[in-house]
Order: sequence, then structure tokens, then C-alpha cells
Amino acid sequence: QVQLVESGGGSVQAGGSLRLSCEASGFPLSTYSMGWFRQAPGKEREGVAVIGTDSRTRYAESVKGRFTISKDNAKNILYLQMNSLKPEDTAMYYCAARAGWTLTLGPDRYNYWGQGTQVTVSS
Repeated sequence: QVQLVESGGGSVQAGGSLRLSCEASGFPLSTYSMGWFRQAPGKEREGVAVIGTDSRTRYAESVKGRFTISKDNAKNILYLQMNSLKPEDTAMYYCAARAGWTLTLGPDRYNYWGQGTQVTVSS
């Protein structure tokens, strides 16, 4: 049974950093493409960063240079290092998985989702 559990969210001031983790179980991370997505109140869910089975990455323009996605296949954990956080980064952050290779930022292409972790950035 595929399961994704996010952690690491919290409240920080603008300019601060957070590292999100997503523990995956029920499948080998090495054979799934993984992504981080976020949804702010009243807005659609959007892709933030994705990593393919070959560890290639893709980022939304709004987070390029500030966020870094990575994974540890041995531990089956996905990470999102978020630096220079801005108030507009405030949202619920979700990790998601899809079998096989992709670098799409489109949420509808991912089959499995975690429950989310809240990130709040104050000015």
C-alpha cells in the first residue's frame, strides 16, 4: 500500500528557511517520480518542484534559486529545502508520487498524495 507522510512544515519569518520531508512506503522511491505541490486558500493546487526517476529536477519559476528538491532512495525519503521564504510561499504543501519517469508539474498527473504539511511565512 502506497503511503506518503509529510513533515517539517511550520511558521517562519520572511527570509527564513524550512526543510520539508516526505517519507514514502509501499513502493521504491527509485522507480517513481516525485513532486512537491502547494495550495493556498482560494487558489488551485500548483506544482513547486519535481524530481524524476533519474534525479533530474524541474522547478516552478516562482521558486527557482530558492527551493531545492532531493531524495534519498536508500531511506525512501523526499525532501524540499526552502530558503529565502516569502509570504507568498504560505500554503499547504503536499508530496505526490507517480510510477515511472516524468518531470511534469501538473498535479493531475500524480496518483498518490500525502496529507500535507502547513507552511506559513510572515512578513
